[in-house]
Amino acid sequence: MLTYADIDTHKKALIFELDDVLFPKRDYLLQVYYLFAHLLEYTETVPPANELTGFLKTAYEHHGEEGLFERAAETFAIDHKYKAHFDRMHLTAQLPAKLLLYQPMLELMQASHQSGKRLLILTKGDPTMQLNKLRQVEWNGLDRIMKVYFQEELQEKGHDPFGYLLGDNGLQKSEVLYIHAESKLVSAIVPGIDCMGAKSFWEKPTAPPHQSY
Repeated sequence: MLTYADIDTHKKALIFELDDVLFPKRDYLLQVYYLFAHLLEYTETVPPANELTGFLKTAYEHHGEEGLFERAAETFAIDHKYKAHFDRMHLTAQLPAKLLLYQPMLELMQASHQSGKRLLILTKGDPTMQLNKLRQVEWNGLDRIMKVYFQEELQEKGHDPFGYLLGDNGLQKSEVLYIHAESKLVSAIVPGIDCMGAKSFWEKPTAPPHQSY
């Protein structure tokens, strides 16, 4: 399990993905499903919110997000007009509870900031949904000093996301560490940037953590 002490002291900035790096994406989605189930029960009286919430949770954990509404609609005879509500809630839901950072990530970010390193977030996915998540995280004050970049937004404007981020902050590739959620080799995507999988900060590695050069 890695800590701040394992980070190269010459790094000037840490770049984080958002989902499953700073907090579990699951924590956001399950609250969206809870809200949708209660909206449907309030509007239609059926199905019972607790039953639909339980179904969505189990289906998500076994099959993922794709086709989730359709599975629920078939099981509970939900009118497909509610698909728009389901999709919109993913973008705009006001969550019942704050999203909590993984404790090792909170400690890593705090230690990095105290040592003068910059904290940058480069998030994938729909910018509206990602911004909605960011606004509902318990940042413990870190939101005042971090900078956020939306990968899709930058790509739509014709920018290379990593190139833009580095240029915007006056950084070289060798001066940053990218902490990501992917298990695949990131060096093929981000050549020249050192990378670490987020899980290495809360799981004991079975082999030395990989860095790409």
